[in-house]
Amino acid sequence: MKIVSLHKVAKEPFPNPIFTGPEVTRQLLLPDSREFSVNVVNFGKGVRNKFHSHDSEQVLIVTSGKGIVATEKEERVVTEGDIVLIAAGEKHRHGATPDSEFSHIYVTRLGSVLTRLEE
Repeated sequence: MKIVSLHKVAKEPFPNPIFTGPEVTRQLLLPDSREFSVNVVNFGKGVRNKFHSHDSEQVLIVTSGKGIVATEKEERVVTEGDIVLIAAGEKHRHGATPDSEFSHIYVTRLGSVLTRLEE
C-alpha cells in the first residue's frame, strides 16, 4: 500500500504546446504505479488545454477552482468535487475559467496515447 498526501507533492512547471498559456504546473502523484497515470494539473486563470483525445478513458477529479470541460457537442462548468469521465477517443478540452484558477487530478491508463486535435 502507498498513501500520498496531495498537499505534500511538489508542483513542477509543465510546459507543453497542448496548453494555451504557460501558467500550468503538474504534481506526479503515483509515479510508481504499473497501471495508471495519476497526476494533478494546475491551470492559471483562463488557461486550458487544446482539443485532444486519448486512446483510453480519462477520469478528471476536480480538486479546486472553477473549470470548463468541453466536447464538440457541449461545454460544462465544473467545480471542486465534480468527477468527469471522458470516453476513449472523445475529442475534448479542459481548463480554467477566465476568472478562476483550476486544478484536477487526472487518471488514465499508463501508456495511453494523447492525440492533439487543435493547433
